[in-house]
Amino acid sequence: MTETLEKNATFFNGGKPHKEVASDLESTDKFVLPEIYLATNEDVIAYLRRSHKIAEIAVLAERDALVLSLCEQFDITISDQELQAAGDTFRLEHKLLGASETLAWLQKQQIFVEDWTQGIRVALLTNKLKEHLFGDSVDSHYLSNRNHYKRVALSQILVSDLTDALKIIYTIREENASFCALALEHSKGKQSRDNGGFVGIRFLSELMPEIAQVITVAKEGEVIEPVQTKLGYHILRIEKWFPAELSEIREQVLETLFQAWLKAGNVSVNHAERHQ
Repeated sequence: MTETLEKNATFFNGGKPHKEVASDLESTDKFVLPEIYLATNEDVIAYLRRSHKIAEIAVLAERDALVLSLCEQFDITISDQELQAAGDTFRLEHKLLGASETLAWLQKQQIFVEDWTQGIRVALLTNKLKEHLFGDSVDSHYLSNRNHYKRVALSQILVSDLTDALKIIYTIREENASFCALALEHSKGKQSRDNGGFVGIRFLSELMPEIAQVITVAKEGEVIEPVQTKLGYHILRIEKWFPAELSEIREQVLETLFQAWLKAGNVSVNHAERHQ
């Protein structure tokens, strides 16, 4: 019995006898970690540069600058009451119910009250700008692109080899095998593997184009032939379709129109003047 316990202890200690592990731990006790200071703004920027993330952050900063400039052109402003209400909503959502909690959160984020307030202000201005530019176009855009905003409850099995994908399709269709069990066994996608294939409820516009194009006309319960993307081969099953109501997705429609406008390079003083 004692010998068995010693063997088990050796296994869980990475192959080392218990005494050796204890010795290793004792040796680390003699090493004192240096004090770790809070990162400065320069440290954060340096990290973003060396981790190749500076470009994506720069795009967001440029968008905020653009929003502020356009709002100035359009004379779009935020009242103190609107700012206060948005701040109250933010604190409620983040469980910052008192001054002490709010100050502790600001300290953790390494920002000042002015930074936090400006973030809320820019978010409000962005929403007002989108409404100013495209509020009158939402209904017609939605009616013309209704299918684009459908939501689908989707399951998938993701594999890297076409032969494996075809075998799984055959097993499902000819042997009536469980899609869930096959996803747990074969899927290379973490979310689908962990959830028995289910990857959630998504808008068609959120899916990879190759997948969205194929499933648009599929029926509920249908298992679709392997679809190849850069990730591999997707075996898809439509669980349920959810027709989208405009009231539910209005903000997304506005964001879609705004993003398309930005990408088209239509930001100019002349364009701004046409919307005044």
